[in-house]
Amino acid sequence: MQSAILPFVLTSLAIELTPGPNMGYLAVLSVERGRMAGLAAVGGIAMGLLVLGLLAGFGLGTVVSQTRWLYESVRWAGVALLLWLAWDSYREARRPIETEAASRNPWGDFGRGLATNLLNPKAAVFYVAVLPNFVASDYPVGRQSLILTLIYVGIATLIHAAIVLAASTLQPLLSSAMVRRRTGIVFALLLAAIAGWVAITTHRSW
Repeated sequence: MQSAILPFVLTSLAIELTPGPNMGYLAVLSVERGRMAGLAAVGGIAMGLLVLGLLAGFGLGTVVSQTRWLYESVRWAGVALLLWLAWDSYREARRPIETEAASRNPWGDFGRGLATNLLNPKAAVFYVAVLPNFVASDYPVGRQSLILTLIYVGIATLIHAAIVLAASTLQPLLSSAMVRRRTGIVFALLLAAIAGWVAITTHRSW
């Protein structure tokens, strides 16, 4: 198995460095609501990736990937959630800064990150279509899958945290209420665009 770890790490890095819904959502969230909100969402996404990896190890990922109505249900639920987050971004930008800061709940951001990832069919497909290619026949399959899942979650989390730390440096620019309202519209449009991107890129002809 050791010979497969380096190729798996490189593959995981390539996949995670490719722009996707998690990257876009974290960047928007961190610029709009700050570093702590972004890091809380990173924790939720990491939990979602871990849960999906464990479920895939029990065969559920294959069931979702190969069952049209299940796959489409997850796919469209994910799109709907991103659209709701776009509306939430637009709404929050119109709150007074003091009210928004007082009502900030890291567990809410954690839950949103978890939900967006659990409803991201591309994450499930990764565990079904990519990870098994690095599993060797001379080692317990379940143990290999767990180790590779932990490696992938670790890589993804480091990249996501770096995105949050970089994007959150722009958050102080939103101290003006007018700027917050205008950027709220921009962020809402970006999240809506990400929802559209997910809908297009996860489409399958079956």
